[in-house]
Amino acid sequence: MDTKFSATALALALGLCLTAPGYGAEPATGKKPPPAKATAPDQPSPRADEPMGSGAGENQPLAAAEENLLPRVVFQSLVGDIALQRGNTRIGLEAWSDLARRTRDPKVLARAVEVATLTHQYPLALELSRLWLAAEPDSARARQAQSSLLVLTNRLEELAPQVAALLKSDPDNLANNLLHLNRLLARHQDKQAVQRLVDQLAAPYDNLPEAHFAMAEAATNAGDEIRARTELEKALLLRPDWEAAALARAQLQVRRAVPEAIAGLTDFIGKNPAASDARLALARLLIAEKRYDEARQHFNELLKSNPENLDVIYPVAILALQQGDAKTGREQLEKLLGSKFPDQSAVHFYLGLLDQEEKKPEAAIAHFQQVTSGNQYLAARTRAAQILSQQGKSQEARALLHNTQGGNASERTQLTLAEAQLLRDAGQPDEAYKVLTQALASQPDNPDLLYDAALTAERNGHPEWLEQHLQHLLKLQPDHAHALNALGYSWADRNQRLPEAYELISRALTLLPDDPFITDSLGWVQYRLGRLEEAQATLERAYKNRADPEIAAHLGEVLWQLGRHDEARQTLTEALRQNPGNDVLAATIKKLQL
Repeated sequence: MDTKFSATALALALGLCLTAPGYGAEPATGKKPPPAKATAPDQPSPRADEPMGSGAGENQPLAAAEENLLPRVVFQSLVGDIALQRGNTRIGLEAWSDLARRTRDPKVLARAVEVATLTHQYPLALELSRLWLAAEPDSARARQAQSSLLVLTNRLEELAPQVAALLKSDPDNLANNLLHLNRLLARHQDKQAVQRLVDQLAAPYDNLPEAHFAMAEAATNAGDEIRARTELEKALLLRPDWEAAALARAQLQVRRAVPEAIAGLTDFIGKNPAASDARLALARLLIAEKRYDEARQHFNELLKSNPENLDVIYPVAILALQQGDAKTGREQLEKLLGSKFPDQSAVHFYLGLLDQEEKKPEAAIAHFQQVTSGNQYLAARTRAAQILSQQGKSQEARALLHNTQGGNASERTQLTLAEAQLLRDAGQPDEAYKVLTQALASQPDNPDLLYDAALTAERNGHPEWLEQHLQHLLKLQPDHAHALNALGYSWADRNQRLPEAYELISRALTLLPDDPFITDSLGWVQYRLGRLEEAQATLERAYKNRADPEIAAHLGEVLWQLGRHDEARQTLTEALRQNPGNDVLAATIKKLQL
């Protein structure tokens, strides 16, 4: 009985054991049986092409006149299967392999190959498969088993004629079988050898796109990307609407240049608008390139054709939120609640953000409390604590943070920083500094704690503590741009050590040349040094980059000192209108008596 060459020859070869109930059961003692040994026959087994009955020895096939095989077949098959059922693989293997050599019966040989394969006696299984194929030359099942065993025993050089014969014998499934060549050979470690074999097997079918796809896959596994791309292009020429080939080509293109992959998929989808997998891949690549508008258009198309696709609903929701479309974002996120979408915590987190923005504190807390895992866990707990603090529930907020388990030192630091921020926002900077210094007692070299403690100390009116923490931090990390900037700005703001302050801030700006706050610090120290025109240009550059009220305050003061009073007044009043109640702006306006 022949079977067809299917997706994984190896799986079918090993799957024969399903015909024997109870095979592989452990012995009653619960101990695993010792691994079976392949017992060598007294005389060498005949080759597959050796005439039946040649040679001598008890393991050679006997003519019917010499031995009536039927009783032996019945007895040994029973002995073999009972031994296997009881976990005695050695006896079971010996019984079946001996019976196979004696009878040369295809069914007995098939069972013997199965037993030898399952007990990992691959050389013996290969020997028996040769006998099976000699006894049944037209059996695709025997050829399939032998092909699998040649892979398992790394006999790749002998595999080509066997697989070629299997491909030729099953024309109805040829395309599918070509696609499964690489899976059959996946265990082989020499990927270049596999590529050569696949090329040899697929070359006769050059008119089939599946042959080129198989060669492309083998080339990719062997690291030959140029060849892989060439074969995929050939496959697409033969079958222009083949989505799998377009996706495989895009995967290779991404390694070189994402825009190239985007262009290829865009062209493919233009010609094949129903290709949903390709459209989904394109949308994700567009997100990676921050082309959010285009990505959202593709996701919306996918949502029209499959409105319940969870892989589409979530990115549509997030893109909508990124683009300020809270209504669509909420609608899509609420679809995911209670669905089989795996990351329910992420859904609750974003719904919590929406409720927080819409001034629904209780609903926001309810969502944040349902974030129980994932990347948003700490952020959700921190935001819930912030809401509680804003409601005047400072102790409850701190308790929430204390009851949050940080999985590692970094997460515990984040919780400490969040607690300190809550206390500063609540007008308790002394208590915030205490929390930070307590954490520093056990982690004296933690850069995040040192930096936050330094800024908190200055707020508390202790610049000497700021200097102490920042000097320590800069010994640990001399190129910590923000620490350089903070120390330099502190000196400049107090009109102290101005040359050193200028040097520190300049170093910081070299490290982060586009940072508006460091640029602001540079302008401020230039102002302190009396370089007003330079200060004006620097502060205008900072303010253009970031319309921050403190930068506006510095720029307004410099303009005032340059005698450009109308510009100063306009800059400060406009900034105050946009940031009502800002203490720095109010102090500057009062200082200049505007």
